[in-house]
Amino acid sequence: MDLRDYIRDVPDFPEPGIVFKDITPLLGDVRAFDYTISHLVDHYKDVDFDVIVPIESRGFLFGAPLARELGKSIVPVRKPGKLPAETHSTDYTLEYGTNTMEIHVDGVDHGQKVLIMDDLLATGGTLAATARLVEMSGGAVADLAVIIELSFLEGRKNLEGYSIYSMIQY
Repeated sequence: MDLRDYIRDVPDFPEPGIVFKDITPLLGDVRAFDYTISHLVDHYKDVDFDVIVPIESRGFLFGAPLARELGKSIVPVRKPGKLPAETHSTDYTLEYGTNTMEIHVDGVDHGQKVLIMDDLLATGGTLAATARLVEMSGGAVADLAVIIELSFLEGRKNLEGYSIYSMIQY
C-alpha cells in the first residue's frame, strides 16, 4: 500500500507558502490506518524500549494504538498548560514560528528507553525538543518515529545522534 495516496496537500496552511501534509484521509480510511499501525508494530516489535512518548496532537493518534499493540505505556508531551502536574518545559523553533512543549516531571523514569512518536518530521524542532524533555527526565531516546518526513527541509541535521524511522519521505 502506498500511503502517499492517503496524504493530502493543503497549500498555504497554516500560513502562506507552507504546503501542509494532511493525514486526515489516512485516518479516515480503515485499511490505510490499519496498515500504518501494523507496519509500525512490525518495525518496533523487536526494538528494546520501555515507553512511548507521543507528541501532541497527531503523534497521539499513532502512539496510542502502537502502545496498545506492543504492551507499552504512554507519556504524553503537550503544549504549555495542558498537563496538570509539575512539568519540564522547553522552547523550540518551527519552520514557521516558535513554541513550547512540556512533559510531566515524573512521566519518564530514570533510565527508561523511550520511543518518541509524531506524525511528521519537518525541520526537526518538535522532535529535538521532545528528546530534550525525555533526557531532562532521565530517560534515553531509543528511537524517533514519524509517519511522514519532509526530507527537503533536512530535519535530520537537527537530530544528529538519534535513530529516526520514517514511513514516507517527500
